[in-house]
Amino acid sequence: MDFMETITSGGVVAVIGLVTVFAVLAILWGILELMRVIFAPKTKAPEKPEPTQTANEPIAVQTPAITDVQNTDDEELIAVLTAAVAASLNTSTYRLQIKSYRQINTNTPVWNAVSRRENLQ
Repeated sequence: MDFMETITSGGVVAVIGLVTVFAVLAILWGILELMRVIFAPKTKAPEKPEPTQTANEPIAVQTPAITDVQNTDDEELIAVLTAAVAASLNTSTYRLQIKSYRQINTNTPVWNAVSRRENLQ
């Protein structure tokens, strides 16, 4: 066998191998889709609850009473946030203005949070 025959037979083997692999993958995909169709739980459409009030009746909404305590807490929180940012930037607080804030919920495990606190200390 010369060099060209070796390259040609190697190419033929590679093509046959690739076609075989993709054919088996396509067959497996088809089997999985068939199993999904057969065995997937059938979900019913959620039933819409019937309204208990007519369109002409006003809807009663209970709102909690807003007190000055919430405003005081917000002002204190903004003051603390401003002081913390000023301290971390080594600047004075009169140059900073906090326009908005929100709490960021973390999904970190407790052991990870403790480790971070230890590293900061």
